[in-house]
Amino acid sequence: MSYQPNSTEARDIAYQLHSYTNARKLEAEGSLVIERGEGIYVFDNNGKRYIEGMAGLWSVAVGFGEKRLIEAATRQMAKLPYYHTFTQKTHGPSVDLAEKLIAMAPVPMSKAYFTSSGSEANDTVVKLVRYRSNALGQPEKKKIISRFKGYHGVTLASASLTGLPNNHRSFDLPMPGILHTTCPHHRAGAVPGESELEFSKRCAKDLEDLILSEGPETIAAFIGEPVMGAGGVIVPPTGYWQAIQAVLKKYDILLIADEVICGFGRTGEMFGSTKYGIEPDIMTLSKQLSSSYLPISAVLINDRVYQPIAEESANIGTFGHGYTASGHPVAAAVALENLAIIEERDLVGNAHRLSPRFLARLRALEAHPLAVEARGVGLIGALEVYHAAFADEPGVLGAMINRAMHERGLIGRNMGDAMAFCPPLVITQAQIDEMFDIAEASLDAVHQVIDKGGAG
Repeated sequence: MSYQPNSTEARDIAYQLHSYTNARKLEAEGSLVIERGEGIYVFDNNGKRYIEGMAGLWSVAVGFGEKRLIEAATRQMAKLPYYHTFTQKTHGPSVDLAEKLIAMAPVPMSKAYFTSSGSEANDTVVKLVRYRSNALGQPEKKKIISRFKGYHGVTLASASLTGLPNNHRSFDLPMPGILHTTCPHHRAGAVPGESELEFSKRCAKDLEDLILSEGPETIAAFIGEPVMGAGGVIVPPTGYWQAIQAVLKKYDILLIADEVICGFGRTGEMFGSTKYGIEPDIMTLSKQLSSSYLPISAVLINDRVYQPIAEESANIGTFGHGYTASGHPVAAAVALENLAIIEERDLVGNAHRLSPRFLARLRALEAHPLAVEARGVGLIGALEVYHAAFADEPGVLGAMINRAMHERGLIGRNMGDAMAFCPPLVITQAQIDEMFDIAEASLDAVHQVIDKGGAG
């Protein structure tokens, strides 16, 4: 595809390397240029309107163009546009946000530590776990167990925690000390006749067997998303988190809840941990924390994590970790206002109230000839698709459907052949119907193309 030499598309091809993108494909086809947003909609540079069915990247809770967040950023920018939290310095917005998050946490937490992305937050957690083990005189207790298909970020450490092959290939990952256990996807992983509860118990046994084979004295922590997001929106089966936590308690292993996607209302509860009865020692937060208007993330740690770390910092003379933008005052101010909007407008309640409609429309698509399984909770879900014509080409069918949705004005995301839906929490029932009407029409269109022997 050719573009005018000075167009945004042409300059994008010339100068920018994109995330999660086939660079050669981008060179040939260019990018979709989004210019503005309003509520659940975004508009491209030709004026075409799209439902943002992924809330950006699972993150814009309050919708696009929220004036209160713009005003909060402007006020703070005028007062104190930047300062850091190194060497016993601080500022009001970071203190206010830390206090707010500790108060909101679903279980007692001691301290908040700020970073700028979910990847940075989970990378920091790996370092905190190691630091704590050394402080406790347990230098061998460093390994962290994650799950296959889990997603925890893209830094060296967080991408190692991630259990997706494309995050490891050609990056020489995962790094040593990171292990992976069973993905809790009942349909894909259960043996014939195995109930959800039985499958959950088997997942817990797999975890315990891994712990015993590695040596319990070497395992420091287990990390998991309450609902797995980028791995295909995998909702935990009945009894899963109860069974997993029993194993972790048995061997004194820390539990890290990655709430980067689930946090602040996505599951119909303020946190996914509340939804599933998870009692984490550490939580990582981002995305809907600021609706991604500005980059900010947080790590919450409880007292049994904090105290050894504080003591070790006294022994060494410092806690030698930090980011230039940790607790950035403008980002913190925007996050505080964003949380105020979520609470004042009861967006968690909106997710809870609209979830039955969202899930009903999603599950209705399961009857489509291309569908295999619909799964979801709150306002997050996925439709897994399959056709024998693409049995040896995983992801091709998903990409075809995703392209068809784009053409019809819906931005979704195919994770292989799982079509994800995760709209802003401000969505209405009528807009949910509009979104799934487009998805259904797109499935029909692709099915017709396949029946005619085309590639879409």
